Amino acid sequence: MTFDRRIRIAPSILAADFAAFGAECRAVEDQGADWIHVDVMDGHFVPNITFGPQMCRAIRPHVRGVMDVHLMIAPVDPYIEAFASAGADIITAHLEAGPHIHRTLQAIRATGKKAGLAINPGTGIDAVAHLLDMIDLVCVMTVNPGFGGQKFIHSQIDKIRSLRAMIGDRPIHIEIDGGITEDTAPLVAAAGADVLVAGSAVFSAGSVAAPEGYGARIRAIRAAAEVARGAP
Repeated sequence: MTFDRRIRIAPSILAADFAAFGAECRAVEDQGADWIHVDVMDGHFVPNITFGPQMCRAIRPHVRGVMDVHLMIAPVDPYIEAFASAGADIITAHLEAGPHIHRTLQAIRATGKKAGLAINPGTGIDAVAHLLDMIDLVCVMTVNPGFGGQKFIHSQIDKIRSLRAMIGDRPIHIEIDGGITEDTAPLVAAAGADVLVAGSAVFSAGSVAAPEGYGARIRAIRAAAEVARGAP
């Protein structure tokens, strides 16, 4: 994974056809997706249950690019090795998931994977400053975690802008998860985000049988973000 700040679109398979995950991953990548985002939920840290390491292992052969695994679980540490072994390229843990986030990030890094730090809408960024040497990605939740299809929380835009200033020239991605559409993508890109997680916005536009809709939506979100950021 070579670091740069170009806009990346990461469709969340939480919004895909659960009976056809492999085909869905291939379809969105063929249509221009940069990363595949996997939302792992435990019914404890968040009020929903989704996937585990076995599912990640099953879809890994179908993902040519980056598998971006977002752990909305608590505790995190006992499961890091399992998700690393299942083929995750990035493993993201929540700041709020436990009292020892520095240790968690160390454990992720020890597996050889990229380490991400997610923060909920109600969480400030002061603690992030003390973790910048441990992370490759900050995931800003622009919805409350637990369900797909929620509305974007506009108050998070200032948080994104502050994070971008805090990160400076460090090689750390700012990822946005929640409510990303053609309308909200420009707002977060202009504030400094470079990885946009889009679930319903992408998967509602097509199907495995008609994947062109996926491509149209991915291109539209990317173009809106690039224009807002002033990319050529």
